Amino acid sequence: MKYRKIIGALSAACLLAMTLAACQDKGDAQGGAQEESESSTQEEDPASDSEAGDYPDGQDAQETEAIMIPDVTMEPREVPDTEALQFTKGLKIGWNLGNTFDATKEGGYVENDLAIEYAWVGVKTTEDMIESLKSAGFKTLRIPVSWHNHLTDEDFTISADWLARVKEVVDYAIERDLYVILNTHHDVDAAYYYPTYEYLDSSKKYITAIWSQLSAYFGDYDEHLIFESMNEPRLVGTDNEWWLDMGKDICKEAVDCINQLNQAFVDTVRSSGGNNATRYLMVPPYSAATENAANEAFLLPEDTVQGRLIVSVHAYKPYNFALQGPTESGSVNTFDISSSKSTREIDDALDLVYERFIKNGIPVVMGEFGARDKDKNLQARVDMSAYYIAAATARGIPCLWWDNNAFIGGGENFGLLNRQRNTWAYPEIVEALMKYAPQ
Repeated sequence: MKYRKIIGALSAACLLAMTLAACQDKGDAQGGAQEESESSTQEEDPASDSEAGDYPDGQDAQETEAIMIPDVTMEPREVPDTEALQFTKGLKIGWNLGNTFDATKEGGYVENDLAIEYAWVGVKTTEDMIESLKSAGFKTLRIPVSWHNHLTDEDFTISADWLARVKEVVDYAIERDLYVILNTHHDVDAAYYYPTYEYLDSSKKYITAIWSQLSAYFGDYDEHLIFESMNEPRLVGTDNEWWLDMGKDICKEAVDCINQLNQAFVDTVRSSGGNNATRYLMVPPYSAATENAANEAFLLPEDTVQGRLIVSVHAYKPYNFALQGPTESGSVNTFDISSSKSTREIDDALDLVYERFIKNGIPVVMGEFGARDKDKNLQARVDMSAYYIAAATARGIPCLWWDNNAFIGGGENFGLLNRQRNTWAYPEIVEALMKYAPQ
């Protein structure tokens, strides 16, 4: 492999000390979580040990050695020239505003409704941050939102102040000609929506109530705003949370419920009319895993308009490098771009959705991917990022990096943008993403 040196020292910046107790791990990133023995590592716990606190300038030992962007040659696959696939190609490369509007108040004190936004990351989202995304070359912003802590009554009416604040950040991006993906995130709970027949009626009520309000509130926005029904819907708290076993009735039931909830979402948005009648909509399979999207039991909703549905998937691959905890058995901090041992999981995950959807003209968006820092393994993370995006681009699949603003400690450190100082902690990873993103 040939490499190109990055000129100049690394520009990783310090994070200011925060007063928050802890930062949410990206536990909902199922990436490699279809390993049955690994399911316990995927728990969502706001009290993680990956605090977004002080971060050392530079990369210490890596400051004296150049980090290089690999040259990756990838044979492009055949991608049908459909309007929908041209649209998703335009999403190019994206970034998640993680641990922000998706934060929840369970297990921790927050002073008011709006303070939840910065409860996990310690900083309020600014217009300058979104400008930094655009300047770096990102074209799409995914805004994960947990709505359940912002409801004012039993009919699931969303707080007006919370809606207004979400809209403010949506507008930061729209005004910069970015695409925005808006979803429901940590709302998978029996009190809101849960994919079993026992809770199906109440789940449909929740999905319908939330998306009725969002459809009305954002109805005038053009196709730059994309709605995503749910985030990683799954049987939370069960042995099958991250391991779908279609030999079990409970798993068959969950997949059917998710199909029905996706249908309720599409019906609700479309019936609101206006721009929502043709807006692009994203729908996930069970846990958003690529292997579950390839499962024939996962069905796309029926729609009143052709070619406006996008399959939403997540894949943190290879799992033992990208997501698995560094102290867990089997975890590695190296990535060999020339070895199938490192690249096979990426290729396999992308092939699953390419074969079922892309080849048939149905767009797919990799809504979350990334590689957590493991003992300052920056070169390996750069190599993985370059390979991942090159492989996805070759198959017509745009990708969005999961950024939870976490940089230190033993938790899931996926941070790229230092939001306190509004600088890129790992510009080399950003450069690798941009080099192989769709042009």
